[in-house]
Amino acid sequence: MRTITFEVPDGAFSALRCWPSEFAREMKIAAAIQWYHQTLISQGKAAEIAGLSRAEFPYALFHTKVPASQVDVKELKEELETWQRQSTESSTPRP
Repeated sequence: MRTITFEVPDGAFSALRCWPSEFAREMKIAAAIQWYHQTLISQGKAAEIAGLSRAEFPYALFHTKVPASQVDVKELKEELETWQRQSTESSTPRP
């Protein structure tokens, strides 16, 4: 694991009412959620970056009002239509 060091203004901790260790944890979670929301990383990778379990990460998404699914309704409909078409084709008897 790598360590990254950067400077944060002293006022950041008091503004957020947290200790530096808590601030670092929240920053990791916020970054992971943002990158997941931008579809740059998977949910599993985001959980790893955030330091959360795969089961805990959806709760973090919920609390920040970020959808847990990266598939929109249009994509889901297209996938369903493809699946139905393939299902129909595979069940049709062939000569």
